[in-house]
Amino acid sequence: MDTQEKTKMSMGQRLAYAFGAFGNDAFYGLLSGYLIMFITSHLFNSGDKALDNRMISLVTLIIMLLRIVELLIDPFIGNAIDRTKTRWGHFRPWVVIGGTISAVLLLLLFTTLGNLYAKNAVLYLVVFAFMYITMDIFYSFKDVGFWSMLPSLTTDSHEREKTATFARFGSTIGGGLVGVLVMPAVIFFSRTKTSSGDDRGWFMFALIICTIALLSAWAVGFFTREVNSEIRENKEDTVGVFQVLKAVGQNDQLLWIAIAYMFYGIGNNILGSLEVYYFTYIMDQPTSFSILSTINIFLGMGAAAIFPWLSKHFSRRAVFTGALTVMLIAIGCFSMAGSNLAFVLFSAVLFAFPQQIVFLVVLMIITDSVEYGQWKLGHRDESLSLSIRPLVDKFGGAVSNGVVGQIAIIAGMTTGATASSITAAGRVNFKIMMFAVPAVMMVIAIIIFWKKIILTNEKHAEIVAELEKTWGKDLTVDAADQEDADVKNLTLASPIEGKLLALDQVEDDIFASGDLGQGFAIKPTDGKVLAPFDATVRQVFTTRHAVGLVGDNGIVMLIHIGLGTVKLKGTGFVSYVEAGQKVKKGDELIEFWAPTILKAGLDDTVIVTVTNSQKFTNFKLDLTENTEVNALQEVFSLERKD
Repeated sequence: MDTQEKTKMSMGQRLAYAFGAFGNDAFYGLLSGYLIMFITSHLFNSGDKALDNRMISLVTLIIMLLRIVELLIDPFIGNAIDRTKTRWGHFRPWVVIGGTISAVLLLLLFTTLGNLYAKNAVLYLVVFAFMYITMDIFYSFKDVGFWSMLPSLTTDSHEREKTATFARFGSTIGGGLVGVLVMPAVIFFSRTKTSSGDDRGWFMFALIICTIALLSAWAVGFFTREVNSEIRENKEDTVGVFQVLKAVGQNDQLLWIAIAYMFYGIGNNILGSLEVYYFTYIMDQPTSFSILSTINIFLGMGAAAIFPWLSKHFSRRAVFTGALTVMLIAIGCFSMAGSNLAFVLFSAVLFAFPQQIVFLVVLMIITDSVEYGQWKLGHRDESLSLSIRPLVDKFGGAVSNGVVGQIAIIAGMTTGATASSITAAGRVNFKIMMFAVPAVMMVIAIIIFWKKIILTNEKHAEIVAELEKTWGKDLTVDAADQEDADVKNLTLASPIEGKLLALDQVEDDIFASGDLGQGFAIKPTDGKVLAPFDATVRQVFTTRHAVGLVGDNGIVMLIHIGLGTVKLKGTGFVSYVEAGQKVKKGDELIEFWAPTILKAGLDDTVIVTVTNSQKFTNFKLDLTENTEVNALQEVFSLERKD
């Protein structure tokens, strides 16, 4: 592992990481979407329909239960990765090992295991369960390791954003490509060219995807490099499922958005998983499913692109409700589409388009609930709060896996079935489960959101503004850790270039009064905010317009960019540091673009306050007001109390 901190990544490294994301999401699509179809339509073929259906029911229920159990194991996986120390790094070994083992085991699950179930059904269930949970655990090692390694590739914020963008494109294409390839590949490789293929066709399709996943994991292992930095030495405690549930129980906004998202997720996953069944057994056009998957790849990117505009012009309640209303309309259209390909594609695309928008609304509320919880409970549960979204996603996927298997049995879409063999009653049962159940779930999600979610953009801005007024007042500084604890007279440097102002000239009564601490202000002529002394970053506000430092000199400082800038939600701001990071005098903390602030009609004055001013005295400006100062030029004096 490289020991020197690096900021720039080569294009080769960035492409290798993007290929890793491509293979990772292709693998997940195969695991979560198409293993169930293989199990229901091809795995069990003993000739005894009752036995085959019973085996399908048991195996799909086992998958659901094991995926829920795996949620409890996830925290230990993250902890094991975090404690791994090898010459190749923390993460890369697990990406390669997890990617290899999970790919091999998933491929084996797309076989009959030597027709074991026909010889000994109980033994087959035991072996299947062992292989599945082992595969799922190693996939989680790979998945957690892969996405967790992004901060280790570079400490430069711009480089991370570029790499994350590449990875997002890779994952979107990889996840969508599985749907594009599934039925053409299955039918092409099958001995009998039926609408749902045969076991050889499914095995060959799985072989293609598992090979891509394996090669992409090795590409990440060979062509990326982890680097050490001070950021990575500041680890947070491991987040467990029970810790998450406790945090959710205390934070009502986090609780209700999690419940709303859970109902939405279960409904969305059920309908999405059944689409390939619809094309295969209702329409008898399985290869047309590829058209839908191809369209959805591009529409998903488009939906994410328009979200900022929607968020700016409409409330979260309106965006969430509007998105789910569109999905409900799509469900209604889908239920009446029959075998009309154009109508089916229109309905399915209309259903898929808002999904990225819903995801982003939920993600924004979960993120904002961090400050809401801090404001309400008096403590900040950032990692716990942000863990809720993947936890709910996994739970929804697990439940849908179990439900889809039972639906296939009810509708008669099991081994040997074709579109012509599905009875009228089977079609009705299938459509009720595919359309009515998700619709009910969506309606429940809308009701919960309307009645319980109060965390609007405006409410969050008010909360952040209130938290700013109290930040740092109660922080304790260990004198033993202060390099100059005995120094009585201290001077502070300006963190930014601009015109020096006295604090009472700031056009904000609370700042100007000194209630938030003594200090000074700068009317900036540059957008780079630098550390004015050696310190530890204690907090970077999620809106990136303010940063809190605890100096090695004992000073607790808030650097606040602009007035009312919390309303910009981070637009125009880039943070180069994270909470817990050690910084040296002159290190860049935040960069902002003043025209963004001014265009919004806001004041861009940078305010610097000593929030533990009660420990100091004799505050004064060392230069006259309106003097042009450089960044890191000393401008303010104070004296430590005895």
